[in-house]
Amino acid sequence: MGERCYTDIDAIDGELRHGYGPNVHLLADPLALTWLARLSHPSCVQPEVNRIVTLLYRGLVREVINREFPRKQVRTETRMRPLTEHGYYEGEVIDPDVEATSVDIARAGILPSMVCFEALSEILSPGTVRQDHILMNRTTNADDQVTGAATHGRKIAGPVADRFVLFPDPMGATGGSLTEAISFYRDRLDGQPRHCFALNLIVTPEFINKLTTTFPDGVSIYAYRLDRGLSAPEALAATPGTLPDQERGLTETQYIVPGAGGMGEVMNNALS
Repeated sequence: MGERCYTDIDAIDGELRHGYGPNVHLLADPLALTWLARLSHPSCVQPEVNRIVTLLYRGLVREVINREFPRKQVRTETRMRPLTEHGYYEGEVIDPDVEATSVDIARAGILPSMVCFEALSEILSPGTVRQDHILMNRTTNADDQVTGAATHGRKIAGPVADRFVLFPDPMGATGGSLTEAISFYRDRLDGQPRHCFALNLIVTPEFINKLTTTFPDGVSIYAYRLDRGLSAPEALAATPGTLPDQERGLTETQYIVPGAGGMGEVMNNALS
């Protein structure tokens, strides 16, 4: 038996119904799922890969901004103001004075972070948005099993206190690299982020469990697709998250099934 949650999408408020808790947002977006299916297919190569990744992350960061960022009331004139005294828009807009950081976790996160950085820069005030960079990779043992994450360098361009910090990383597999990166921002810099967000195209149950148990109150996950292709048939037929002990989305060498392959390699035309 294969996955059932995407053959007949059970959604509420635009999100897949699940049992992973309130900080997990699995978006029920048929258009994004269509693009993601194409991105995952072996015939999808550059430059199509980056075009689709850009489309997907423009939509994903839009969801985060609409759902999570604070708003303010404005009264701003329109082009009709010279013709009528009613030529004003009065209502809500995104608060432009929010401070936000997009973190590039090289290498799969390079393009997604730039897309998010540009989207944030288009709506927030100049100077309140920045992009940071972290160079890290999986560490493995002799059996090619993931043992953790190694950090080789960072470029942190300022404070984090009271900032929204976004971590756009296409494949949410084990959660090791992202846990390391988020912990650095929460524990080793001056001040506390206002909130941290993981922005992923695909996530596994293992990834969700890692982040929600490590950061029970401080991290929100936004993703387009849940991949748990190695789960027991009973779990695949059930609402995601209701049979967590029977869910599995990773091979023995921690690659996602059905997944999309190694997106760091795919996006950079690299073999390893």
